[in-house]
Amino acid sequence: MARDLAPEVERLMRSRDANTKKKAALCSTRIVRKVPDLAENFMGLAASLLKEKHHGVLISAVQLCTELCKASKDALEYLRKNCIEGLVRILRDVSSSSYAPEYDVAGISDPFLHIRVLKLMRMLGQGDADCSEYMNDILAQVATKTESNKNAGNAILYECVETIMGIEATSGLRVLAINILGRFLSNRDNNIRYVALNILMRAIAVDTQAVQRHRVTILECVKDADASIRKRALELVFLLVNDTNVKPLTKELVDYLDVADPDFKEDLTAKICSIAEKFSQDKLWYLDQMFKVLSLAGKHVKDDVWHALIVVISNASELQGYSVRSLYTALQTYSEQGSLVRVAVWCIGEYGEMLVNNVGMLEAEGSITVTESDALDAVELGLSLYPADVTTRAMCLVALLKLSSRFPSMSERVKRIVSQNKENMVLELQQRSIEFGSIIQRHQSIRSSLLERMPVLDEATYLMKRASTTQASIPAYKPASAVTPGDLKFPNGLAKPAVTPLADLLDLSSDDATATTTASTTTAPSDFLQDLLGIGGTNLPTAGAPSSASTDILMDLLSIGSSPSQNGQLVPDLSLAQEKKHVSAAPQLVSPVPEPVDLLGSLSSSTSVSGTKSATAVPQAVDLLDGLSSSTSVSGLEDACPSITAFQSATLKITFDFRKQLGKPQESTIHATFTNMSSSTYTEFIFQAAVPKFIQLRLDPASGNIVPANGKGSVTQGFSVTNNQHGQKPLAMRIRMSYKVNGEDRLEQGQVSNFPPGL
Repeated sequence: MARDLAPEVERLMRSRDANTKKKAALCSTRIVRKVPDLAENFMGLAASLLKEKHHGVLISAVQLCTELCKASKDALEYLRKNCIEGLVRILRDVSSSSYAPEYDVAGISDPFLHIRVLKLMRMLGQGDADCSEYMNDILAQVATKTESNKNAGNAILYECVETIMGIEATSGLRVLAINILGRFLSNRDNNIRYVALNILMRAIAVDTQAVQRHRVTILECVKDADASIRKRALELVFLLVNDTNVKPLTKELVDYLDVADPDFKEDLTAKICSIAEKFSQDKLWYLDQMFKVLSLAGKHVKDDVWHALIVVISNASELQGYSVRSLYTALQTYSEQGSLVRVAVWCIGEYGEMLVNNVGMLEAEGSITVTESDALDAVELGLSLYPADVTTRAMCLVALLKLSSRFPSMSERVKRIVSQNKENMVLELQQRSIEFGSIIQRHQSIRSSLLERMPVLDEATYLMKRASTTQASIPAYKPASAVTPGDLKFPNGLAKPAVTPLADLLDLSSDDATATTTASTTTAPSDFLQDLLGIGGTNLPTAGAPSSASTDILMDLLSIGSSPSQNGQLVPDLSLAQEKKHVSAAPQLVSPVPEPVDLLGSLSSSTSVSGTKSATAVPQAVDLLDGLSSSTSVSGLEDACPSITAFQSATLKITFDFRKQLGKPQESTIHATFTNMSSSTYTEFIFQAAVPKFIQLRLDPASGNIVPANGKGSVTQGFSVTNNQHGQKPLAMRIRMSYKVNGEDRLEQGQVSNFPPGL
């Protein structure tokens, strides 16, 4: 029907009657929408209608032109050549026209025509520099002359800003548009402020400096009474943070955290922690900010955040004394914050002697007087305040056990406190209490070596495990249709590599090579407490499976005798904090509690803990630690392979570290370290690898996508390879690194052929 009636509608559009022209133009709009093939029939008529004086005809003609641009690229090009001048004339006339009662809305002449014309101009100017240049003057005129004290004027200004941000406008015009949005942020109307924040989130990618000028106003919006404005402003502040303003912005957010609404604290806390992790310039500043967040909103801090904090403290040996003193002081005032209590208890257990003896004092730090009894009081406070929190109570018990070794004079008091949980209804706490009591009472000879300080936790490994459990997210302000695989971002600045053709990268003609560029989907252990306090350990199989990790009772329960390194590789030290797994002789949960079964009691002094023992039932009343000397050792869990320099150019160096599990010679885990040797920072860094078809490759997410200049930092990435022809063919790999230097794309690639023998 539309095809049959189209010629008649065209005839009516040439009518002398304005009303008929208007209705015919509206009908044409619907015809083009139904039958896009007919768009070329209406292009000339639509352009001619823009010369009319009647506003009704003009609005209909502009709407028809808009529909034609959507329906046909040919129509879009035609209207760019023939309509820009007419649209500029219409906009100039209507914006400077005198008062006309039939078109006036709150003192503004025909705001509806204003908005229709601005939308069409945005479509015509998008991606076309010539059209955009022709529009610049009239857009500047509308932006400066339109009054903003009425809603109609604000609607025109909003559409004008959208048009300026959508076309190839000059930098001065964009600054003018962003300044208008800054005025919107001071408006009393919540809707106007909200739409201004939305546009600013898009504008920050175009002109960051112009948006930064309104930082103070945006921060005030974070404190707004309206929840929607608060959340949107917080997202915008997060985008505004950079290396130069991170400290003042973080201070403002932390100060507001103390008075923020409880419902908003969770979002605010998450953003502050993310900013501190992503932009921390030194560890001391990072620790200070995290301690403040834990003190003010510890209830809202997620587990992975305080786990990461413990990893950082473990690696910052020069700040461990400062950390434990700061946490102890905060615990005296903010003991109701659960996450603060957990981190403080862990630190007191590990570094209690530093707390008491004021070890590692910083220059600006004031000394505090803490006795051994005070340190125990702090841990006991955690036990008493969180009777239903199994994780906190378990960490407190571990800390008490470690303090019995740090402070021998407090052993009896520790034993009394620990024994209070022997009848606990939670089996985990009951078992810890019984076993820890046995260690304190019967095994003084090995207690110091058993309860030595945890080895340094592998920060890079933890970050990779943490990133692998984080779902890729798309910011809410981005249109879904504009998102490509390369646009997906992980939190903390980790970018998911774009899936790109790798035919040129492979170049392994002898073996039809296949490439793998997607991140591993293997889920890390869901129990992050276990993962954190036993980082570097192997995933335990199901009960009954023959495995060195699962069948070795001493390794499973206590990590006895483990040292920071074995054969050059990190050995897991669960330090009594790991969950119970394969204990077959746990005490029955009945009342009254029977005599405790001591699982730690009949090893001779010559017994060594081997990772290859088979799991057997432990007879009752057997103490597996009885007579065990402090020299007990744990056999190595991994084969060590020498590190190699996989790639080196004048600007980039890549080293590979290798790990192999015993019993699986075909599987290797590789830890790559990327170091920037140039004087310019690399951004959007992406590593890709390709291997022959007999090798399986799985890449984990990188620790970041920014490589600092002059070797002052590095990016790490782990991946695993399985050589299905192990012993017959060696590993072979081609690698490619893409990055940007000062906005310019760079690409380097090479072949790795110097893998150690046996891979």
